[in-house]
Amino acid sequence: MPVLDTRALNRATLARQLLLDRADLPVADAVGQLCGLQAQEPQEPFVGLWSRLRAFEPAALDDLLTGRRVVRTHLMRRTVHLLTAGDALAWRARHDAMLRQRVLGTYRRELDGVNLGELAAAGRAVLADDEPRSMGELARALADRWPAPGHRALGELLIAALLPVVQLPPRGLWRTKAGVRYLLLSSWLGREIDPLSPDGSDPVGQTLVRRYLAAFGPAASADLRAWCGLAGLPAAVSAIREELVSFRDERGRELLDLPGAPRPDPATPAPVRFLPAFDNAILGYQDRGRIIDDEHRGLSVAGERVVLVDGRVAATWSVEADTVSVTPLRRFSRAERAGVAEQGQALALFLSGNDSDRARIA
Repeated sequence: MPVLDTRALNRATLARQLLLDRADLPVADAVGQLCGLQAQEPQEPFVGLWSRLRAFEPAALDDLLTGRRVVRTHLMRRTVHLLTAGDALAWRARHDAMLRQRVLGTYRRELDGVNLGELAAAGRAVLADDEPRSMGELARALADRWPAPGHRALGELLIAALLPVVQLPPRGLWRTKAGVRYLLLSSWLGREIDPLSPDGSDPVGQTLVRRYLAAFGPAASADLRAWCGLAGLPAAVSAIREELVSFRDERGRELLDLPGAPRPDPATPAPVRFLPAFDNAILGYQDRGRIIDDEHRGLSVAGERVVLVDGRVAATWSVEADTVSVTPLRRFSRAERAGVAEQGQALALFLSGNDSDRARIA
Protein backbone atom coordinates (compact mmCIF):
# COMPACT_ATOMS: atom_id res chain seq x y z
CA MET A 1 0.00 0.00 0.00
CA PRO A 2 1.19 3.56 -0.67
CA VAL A 3 2.45 5.35 2.45
CA LEU A 4 1.06 8.78 3.30
CA ASP A 5 3.27 10.86 5.56
CA THR A 6 1.99 13.27 8.19
CA ARG A 7 2.07 16.28 5.88
CA ALA A 8 0.10 14.46 3.17
CA LEU A 9 -2.54 13.50 5.73
CA ASN A 10 -2.61 17.05 7.02
CA ARG A 11 -3.32 18.51 3.60
CA ALA A 12 -6.03 15.90 2.96
CA THR A 13 -7.72 16.79 6.24
CA LEU A 14 -7.55 20.52 5.51
CA ALA A 15 -9.08 19.97 2.07
CA ARG A 16 -11.93 17.79 3.37
CA GLN A 17 -12.60 20.17 6.26
CA LEU A 18 -12.80 23.24 3.97
CA LEU A 19 -9.73 24.71 5.67
CA LEU A 20 -7.33 24.68 2.73
CA ASP A 21 -9.44 27.11 0.76
CA ARG A 22 -12.66 28.76 1.92
CA ALA A 23 -15.62 27.24 0.09
CA ASP A 24 -18.48 28.85 -1.82
CA LEU A 25 -21.14 26.63 -0.25
CA PRO A 26 -24.55 27.29 1.28
CA VAL A 27 -24.33 26.92 5.06
CA ALA A 28 -26.58 23.85 5.16
CA ASP A 29 -24.43 22.11 2.56
CA ALA A 30 -21.29 22.90 4.53
CA VAL A 31 -22.80 21.49 7.74
CA GLY A 32 -23.71 18.33 5.84
CA GLN A 33 -20.32 18.00 4.16
CA LEU A 34 -18.60 18.28 7.55
CA CYS A 35 -20.90 15.62 9.06
CA GLY A 36 -21.98 18.28 11.53
CA LEU A 37 -20.04 20.56 13.85
CA GLN A 38 -19.44 19.95 17.52
CA ALA A 39 -21.54 22.55 19.31
CA GLN A 40 -21.76 22.15 23.07
CA GLU A 41 -20.51 25.75 23.22
CA PRO A 42 -23.35 27.51 21.36
CA GLN A 43 -21.34 30.26 19.62
CA GLU A 44 -18.41 28.13 18.44
CA PRO A 45 -19.97 26.81 15.19
CA PHE A 46 -20.16 30.39 13.91
CA VAL A 47 -16.37 30.69 14.06
CA GLY A 48 -15.97 27.23 12.56
CA LEU A 49 -18.12 28.18 9.58
CA TRP A 50 -16.53 31.63 9.21
CA SER A 51 -13.13 29.95 8.88
CA ARG A 52 -14.45 27.59 6.21
CA LEU A 53 -16.86 29.60 4.05
CA ARG A 54 -15.98 32.49 1.81
CA ALA A 55 -18.99 34.68 2.54
CA PHE A 56 -20.48 33.37 5.79
CA GLU A 57 -23.19 35.46 7.42
CA PRO A 58 -24.33 34.45 10.93
CA ALA A 59 -27.94 35.22 10.00
CA ALA A 60 -27.84 32.34 7.52
CA LEU A 61 -27.19 29.84 10.30
CA ASP A 62 -29.81 31.50 12.51
CA ASP A 63 -32.35 31.09 9.72
CA LEU A 64 -31.50 27.41 9.35
CA LEU A 65 -31.96 26.84 13.08
CA THR A 66 -35.26 28.68 13.37
CA GLY A 67 -36.39 27.22 10.03
CA ARG A 68 -35.73 23.68 11.37
CA ARG A 69 -33.26 22.74 8.63
CA VAL A 70 -30.40 22.26 11.07
CA VAL A 71 -30.68 21.14 14.70
CA ARG A 72 -28.64 20.96 17.88
CA THR A 73 -28.78 17.50 19.43
CA HIS A 74 -26.74 14.90 21.30
CA LEU A 75 -25.20 12.43 18.89
CA MET A 76 -21.57 11.56 18.15
CA ARG A 77 -19.66 10.70 21.33
CA ARG A 78 -22.70 11.88 23.37
CA THR A 79 -21.75 15.49 22.67
CA VAL A 80 -24.00 18.22 21.29
CA HIS A 81 -23.60 18.58 17.53
CA LEU A 82 -25.03 20.93 14.95
CA LEU A 83 -26.44 18.69 12.21
CA THR A 84 -28.69 18.94 9.21
CA ALA A 85 -32.21 17.82 10.00
CA GLY A 86 -31.89 14.96 7.54
CA ASP A 87 -28.71 13.62 9.12
CA ALA A 88 -30.15 13.88 12.62
CA LEU A 89 -33.21 11.85 11.62
CA ALA A 90 -31.20 9.30 9.65
CA TRP A 91 -28.40 8.75 12.17
CA ARG A 92 -30.04 8.99 15.58
CA ALA A 93 -31.32 5.40 15.90
CA ARG A 94 -27.88 4.03 14.98
CA HIS A 95 -26.39 5.93 17.93
CA ASP A 96 -29.02 4.93 20.52
CA ALA A 97 -27.12 2.01 22.06
CA MET A 98 -23.90 4.00 22.34
CA LEU A 99 -25.68 6.95 23.95
CA ARG A 100 -27.26 4.69 26.57
CA GLN A 101 -23.99 2.93 27.32
CA ARG A 102 -22.16 6.21 27.85
CA VAL A 103 -24.76 7.65 30.22
CA LEU A 104 -25.03 4.38 32.14
CA GLY A 105 -21.25 4.26 32.36
CA THR A 106 -21.32 7.62 34.14
CA TYR A 107 -24.35 6.99 36.37
CA ARG A 108 -24.42 3.20 36.64
CA ARG A 109 -24.86 3.14 40.42
CA GLU A 110 -27.56 5.82 40.48
CA LEU A 111 -29.51 4.21 37.63
CA ASP A 112 -29.23 0.61 38.81
CA GLY A 113 -32.61 -1.08 38.58
CA VAL A 114 -34.27 1.60 36.44
CA ASN A 115 -36.36 0.09 33.64
CA LEU A 116 -35.15 2.07 30.63
CA GLY A 117 -38.16 1.24 28.49
CA GLU A 118 -40.61 2.44 31.12
CA LEU A 119 -38.62 5.60 31.78
CA ALA A 120 -38.39 6.42 28.06
CA ALA A 121 -42.14 5.95 27.64
CA ALA A 122 -42.86 8.16 30.63
CA GLY A 123 -40.52 10.84 29.32
CA ARG A 124 -42.19 10.77 25.91
CA ALA A 125 -45.58 11.13 27.58
CA VAL A 126 -44.42 14.26 29.42
CA LEU A 127 -43.07 15.81 26.21
CA ALA A 128 -46.10 14.79 24.15
CA ASP A 129 -47.77 18.16 24.81
CA ASP A 130 -45.03 19.83 22.69
CA GLU A 131 -44.21 22.20 25.54
CA PRO A 132 -40.45 22.90 25.64
CA ARG A 133 -38.81 21.88 28.92
CA SER A 134 -35.39 22.06 30.48
CA MET A 135 -33.63 18.89 31.56
CA GLY A 136 -34.39 19.72 35.18
CA GLU A 137 -38.08 20.26 34.49
CA LEU A 138 -38.33 16.92 32.72
CA ALA A 139 -36.52 15.12 35.52
CA ARG A 140 -38.69 16.73 38.20
CA ALA A 141 -41.83 15.68 36.33
CA LEU A 142 -40.74 12.05 36.72
CA ALA A 143 -38.93 12.18 40.06
CA ASP A 144 -41.93 11.02 42.09
CA ARG A 145 -41.97 7.76 40.13
CA TRP A 146 -38.16 7.40 40.05
CA PRO A 147 -36.85 9.19 43.16
CA ALA A 148 -33.66 7.18 43.71
CA PRO A 149 -31.42 8.29 40.80
CA GLY A 150 -31.64 12.01 41.51
CA HIS A 151 -32.52 14.75 39.05
CA ARG A 152 -29.12 14.96 37.36
CA ALA A 153 -28.78 11.28 36.49
CA LEU A 154 -32.43 10.97 35.52
CA GLY A 155 -32.33 14.07 33.34
CA GLU A 156 -29.13 13.14 31.52
CA LEU A 157 -30.38 9.63 30.83
CA LEU A 158 -33.57 11.02 29.31
CA ILE A 159 -32.09 13.93 27.37
CA ALA A 160 -28.75 12.50 26.24
CA ALA A 161 -29.79 8.90 25.58
CA LEU A 162 -33.38 7.70 25.83
CA LEU A 163 -35.25 10.49 24.06
CA PRO A 164 -34.25 11.93 20.65
CA VAL A 165 -34.59 15.64 21.44
CA VAL A 166 -33.35 18.94 20.08
CA GLN A 167 -32.13 22.07 21.82
CA LEU A 168 -34.53 24.77 20.73
CA PRO A 169 -33.70 28.28 19.54
CA PRO A 170 -32.91 30.88 20.77
CA ARG A 171 -30.19 28.56 22.14
CA GLY A 172 -27.44 28.55 19.54
CA LEU A 173 -28.40 31.75 17.74
CA TRP A 174 -25.79 34.39 16.98
CA ARG A 175 -24.81 36.53 19.96
CA THR A 176 -27.70 35.12 21.96
CA LYS A 177 -27.52 33.75 25.48
CA ALA A 178 -30.38 31.41 26.27
CA GLY A 179 -31.10 28.48 28.51
CA VAL A 180 -31.40 24.97 27.14
CA ARG A 181 -34.93 23.80 26.46
CA TYR A 182 -35.83 20.59 24.68
CA LEU A 183 -38.50 19.17 22.42
CA LEU A 184 -38.74 15.76 20.81
CA LEU A 185 -36.88 15.67 17.50
CA SER A 186 -39.94 14.20 15.78
CA SER A 187 -42.17 17.00 17.09
CA TRP A 188 -39.77 19.76 16.04
CA LEU A 189 -39.20 18.34 12.55
CA GLY A 190 -42.63 16.80 11.95
CA ARG A 191 -41.21 13.37 11.17
CA GLU A 192 -40.18 10.31 13.16
CA ILE A 193 -36.54 9.30 13.23
CA ASP A 194 -35.58 6.64 10.71
CA PRO A 195 -35.71 3.14 12.20
CA LEU A 196 -32.82 0.72 12.04
CA SER A 197 -32.84 -1.75 9.16
CA PRO A 198 -34.81 -4.84 10.28
CA ASP A 199 -32.53 -7.26 8.39
CA GLY A 200 -29.38 -6.20 10.24
CA SER A 201 -27.66 -5.01 7.05
CA ASP A 202 -26.77 -1.63 8.65
CA PRO A 203 -27.07 0.75 5.68
CA VAL A 204 -26.79 3.68 8.10
CA GLY A 205 -23.46 2.39 9.37
CA GLN A 206 -22.22 2.10 5.80
CA THR A 207 -23.36 5.66 5.09
CA LEU A 208 -21.54 6.86 8.19
CA VAL A 209 -18.32 5.26 6.98
CA ARG A 210 -18.59 6.90 3.56
CA ARG A 211 -19.54 10.29 4.96
CA TYR A 212 -16.78 10.19 7.56
CA LEU A 213 -14.13 9.39 4.96
CA ALA A 214 -15.43 12.17 2.71
CA ALA A 215 -15.03 14.65 5.57
CA PHE A 216 -11.98 13.26 7.40
CA GLY A 217 -10.19 10.66 5.30
CA PRO A 218 -7.85 9.00 4.71
CA ALA A 219 -8.36 7.51 8.16
CA ALA A 220 -8.06 4.32 10.17
CA SER A 221 -10.96 2.40 11.67
CA ALA A 222 -9.83 3.65 15.10
CA ASP A 223 -10.22 7.23 13.86
CA LEU A 224 -13.75 6.49 12.65
CA ARG A 225 -14.63 5.03 16.05
CA ALA A 226 -13.11 8.01 17.88
CA TRP A 227 -15.22 10.40 15.81
CA CYS A 228 -18.62 8.81 16.26
CA GLY A 229 -18.19 6.74 19.42
CA LEU A 230 -19.69 3.66 17.76
CA ALA A 231 -17.85 0.39 18.31
CA GLY A 232 -20.03 -1.67 15.96
CA LEU A 233 -18.84 -0.44 12.56
CA PRO A 234 -16.33 -3.12 11.45
CA ALA A 235 -19.12 -4.96 9.61
CA ALA A 236 -20.11 -1.76 7.82
CA VAL A 237 -16.49 -1.18 6.80
CA SER A 238 -16.24 -4.76 5.54
CA ALA A 239 -19.46 -4.41 3.55
CA ILE A 240 -18.13 -1.48 1.52
CA ARG A 241 -14.42 -2.30 1.53
CA GLU A 242 -14.40 -3.02 -2.21
CA GLU A 243 -15.50 0.59 -2.79
CA LEU A 244 -12.51 1.95 -0.88
CA VAL A 245 -8.79 2.43 -1.45
CA SER A 246 -6.13 1.69 1.15
CA PHE A 247 -2.97 3.45 2.29
CA ARG A 248 -0.64 3.19 5.26
CA ASP A 249 0.59 5.92 7.53
CA GLU A 250 4.15 6.20 8.78
CA ARG A 251 3.28 4.03 11.78
CA GLY A 252 2.06 1.22 9.53
CA ARG A 253 -1.65 1.65 10.26
CA GLU A 254 -4.04 0.91 7.40
CA LEU A 255 -5.91 3.99 6.24
CA LEU A 256 -9.11 3.79 4.22
CA ASP A 257 -10.45 6.39 1.80
CA LEU A 258 -12.88 7.05 -1.00
CA PRO A 259 -11.14 6.66 -4.36
CA GLY A 260 -12.04 10.08 -5.77
CA ALA A 261 -11.62 12.11 -2.59
CA PRO A 262 -9.11 14.99 -2.59
CA ARG A 263 -5.57 14.22 -1.48
CA PRO A 264 -3.65 17.40 -2.31
CA ASP A 265 0.05 17.60 -2.97
CA PRO A 266 1.77 17.81 0.44
CA ALA A 267 3.57 20.93 -0.78
CA THR A 268 0.26 22.81 -1.14
CA PRO A 269 0.42 26.01 0.95
CA ALA A 270 -1.95 26.10 3.91
CA PRO A 271 -3.34 29.47 5.05
CA VAL A 272 -3.73 30.59 8.65
CA ARG A 273 -7.05 29.44 10.12
CA PHE A 274 -8.65 30.19 13.48
CA LEU A 275 -10.57 27.20 14.86
CA PRO A 276 -13.26 27.23 17.55
CA ALA A 277 -13.26 25.17 20.72
CA PHE A 278 -13.62 21.40 20.19
CA ASP A 279 -13.34 21.64 16.40
CA ASN A 280 -13.81 18.28 14.71
CA ALA A 281 -10.84 18.85 12.42
CA ILE A 282 -8.87 17.87 15.53
CA LEU A 283 -11.31 15.79 17.57
CA GLY A 284 -12.39 13.69 14.57
CA TYR A 285 -9.40 11.34 14.95
CA GLN A 286 -7.94 8.89 17.41
CA ASP A 287 -4.48 9.76 16.07
CA ARG A 288 -4.45 13.57 15.94
CA GLY A 289 -0.77 13.79 15.01
CA ARG A 290 -1.66 14.91 11.48
CA ILE A 291 -2.76 18.29 12.82
CA ILE A 292 -1.54 18.75 16.42
CA ASP A 293 1.71 17.81 18.16
CA ASP A 294 1.46 15.28 20.96
CA GLU A 295 2.71 17.82 23.50
CA HIS A 296 -0.29 20.04 22.72
CA ARG A 297 -2.90 17.28 22.37
CA GLY A 298 -4.51 18.23 25.68
CA LEU A 299 -5.56 21.60 24.24
CA SER A 300 -8.03 19.85 21.95
CA VAL A 301 -10.06 18.40 24.81
CA ALA A 302 -9.68 21.34 27.20
CA GLY A 303 -11.81 23.66 25.09
CA GLU A 304 -8.93 25.85 23.92
CA ARG A 305 -9.46 27.69 20.65
CA VAL A 306 -6.49 27.17 18.38
CA VAL A 307 -4.78 28.72 15.37
CA LEU A 308 -3.50 26.66 12.46
CA VAL A 309 -0.25 27.89 10.91
CA ASP A 310 0.98 25.89 7.93
CA GLY A 311 -1.87 23.50 8.68
CA ARG A 312 -0.87 22.65 12.26
CA VAL A 313 -1.89 23.89 15.68
CA ALA A 314 0.62 26.64 16.46
CA ALA A 315 -1.20 28.99 18.87
CA THR A 316 -4.25 29.46 21.04
CA TRP A 317 -6.59 32.42 20.85
CA SER A 318 -9.20 34.18 22.93
CA VAL A 319 -11.30 37.33 22.65
CA GLU A 320 -11.99 40.03 25.19
CA ALA A 321 -13.29 43.55 24.74
CA ASP A 322 -13.50 43.00 20.96
CA THR A 323 -9.79 42.17 20.82
CA VAL A 324 -8.54 38.83 19.50
CA SER A 325 -5.50 37.75 21.52
CA VAL A 326 -3.17 35.08 20.16
CA THR A 327 -0.69 33.13 22.28
CA PRO A 328 1.88 31.30 20.11
CA LEU A 329 3.00 27.79 21.01
CA ARG A 330 6.21 28.26 19.05
CA ARG A 331 8.18 31.09 17.52
CA PHE A 332 6.60 32.54 14.36
CA SER A 333 8.51 33.69 11.34
CA ARG A 334 7.87 37.25 10.19
CA ALA A 335 5.58 36.02 7.42
CA GLU A 336 3.69 33.71 9.78
CA ARG A 337 3.21 36.51 12.28
CA ALA A 338 1.83 38.76 9.56
CA GLY A 339 -0.58 36.05 8.40
CA VAL A 340 -1.81 35.41 11.94
CA ALA A 341 -2.28 39.14 12.54
CA GLU A 342 -4.22 39.56 9.30
CA GLN A 343 -6.61 36.68 10.07
CA GLY A 344 -6.90 37.81 13.69
CA GLN A 345 -8.00 41.25 12.55
CA ALA A 346 -10.54 39.72 10.16
CA LEU A 347 -11.88 37.53 12.97
CA ALA A 348 -12.14 40.53 15.30
CA LEU A 349 -14.21 42.33 12.67
CA PHE A 350 -16.47 39.30 12.30
CA LEU A 351 -17.01 38.81 16.04
CA SER A 352 -17.56 42.52 16.74
CA GLY A 353 -19.91 43.19 13.85
CA ASN A 354 -17.25 45.34 12.13
CA ASP A 355 -16.76 47.51 15.23
CA SER A 356 -13.18 46.43 15.94
CA ASP A 357 -10.23 44.97 14.06
CA ARG A 358 -7.98 44.72 17.11
CA ALA A 359 -5.74 41.66 17.19
CA ARG A 360 -2.79 41.13 19.52
CA ILE A 361 -0.09 38.47 19.33
CA ALA A 362 1.51 37.79 22.70
